[in-house]
Amino acid sequence: MSASLMPHAVCWKADPHLIWTMAVVNAITFLSYFSICITLFYMARRTRRAIYREWGFFLVGFALFIVACGSTHLMDVITTWVPVFWVDAWTNIITAALSGYVAIQFIRRAPDLSFGINDYARRLANAETEKAQIEESLLASRRLEEWNRMSAVVNHEINNPLAAIQNLMFLIEITPGATPEIVEMAKQSGEEVRRIETLARSTLGFFRQAKAPEKVDLRASAESVRLLMEPLMRKREIGFEVHAEGDCTVEAFPVATRQVLLNLVRNAIEAIERKGSKVEVGMTGRADEVEMVVADEGTGIDPALLPNLFQFGASTKGEKGNGMGLWVVRKLLERHGGRIAVESRAGGGTSFTVRWPKEFPLAAEVQEVVAAHAR
Repeated sequence: MSASLMPHAVCWKADPHLIWTMAVVNAITFLSYFSICITLFYMARRTRRAIYREWGFFLVGFALFIVACGSTHLMDVITTWVPVFWVDAWTNIITAALSGYVAIQFIRRAPDLSFGINDYARRLANAETEKAQIEESLLASRRLEEWNRMSAVVNHEINNPLAAIQNLMFLIEITPGATPEIVEMAKQSGEEVRRIETLARSTLGFFRQAKAPEKVDLRASAESVRLLMEPLMRKREIGFEVHAEGDCTVEAFPVATRQVLLNLVRNAIEAIERKGSKVEVGMTGRADEVEMVVADEGTGIDPALLPNLFQFGASTKGEKGNGMGLWVVRKLLERHGGRIAVESRAGGGTSFTVRWPKEFPLAAEVQEVVAAHAR
């Protein structure tokens, strides 16, 4: 060490306040850099299973760069009173080397880092969307279970008085001295009671969710919807026709096929204002899918609504609609690997074309799950 070297305090002795200002500020800066370094080491250790190994090395290198920068401030404090300037020089040399290394590595990896950040943001956004969809599905499942329990109770409570009414109608029919008119009315009443029983059983089974996809005949689903919507169609004096060609059996959840048809047919009925009009359901079975067309003779859909027709909240019924029917239809079809399209013109009616795959896309779901875990 050269005897001519003097500590900084000698140069600054004219202003003692300056000496302590520089010492305190540099000490605080060193402690801050050191704490950042420790935090980075801690993060590298806790996230070693979540980040790439080379990024772990980069994180450690950045931590060393930070603490090296802090060391230069520590040397400024030491050389204020102790003139170890060669130590200070080597500290700056090490800091410069680490700075250059980190700068070069940062420039080299900037594209990968940008991609990684964007990919993480995308996956995070997808995770939030998937979480919302799962919560929505769970809520719908709970509501469906509640409806099933309520339907079972209602069906049981309805059947008991209906059985009693049927017995009374039968007694009226066989009562001696009953006029032919009374007997005929009793028979008609008995038939209506049996129809109510059929409707109650159909309603209970309509919303019963299967545990796994099964073979479903879309024609049977259409007939089930006809039974449910018949009172409304009779009130509006609307006809309902089902045409089917080929094998119209698909692998699906029965409740989903009925729910899709129910929403489309109900919308078609409500879109018709002229009595004597009709709703047609045409089905064509193909090798790998069933094409189903639900057409009405209604007023048509406003062209401005068509682009967002299947979005949540979009409704053709104004304040009377909740904007969920067609959105539910699209979601159910997407789950089954199907798709839907619409054609409409003002005053010329509307037709929805559904393409329902014959096989449930279980393999695709398995691949998605595997890919999600692989990330």
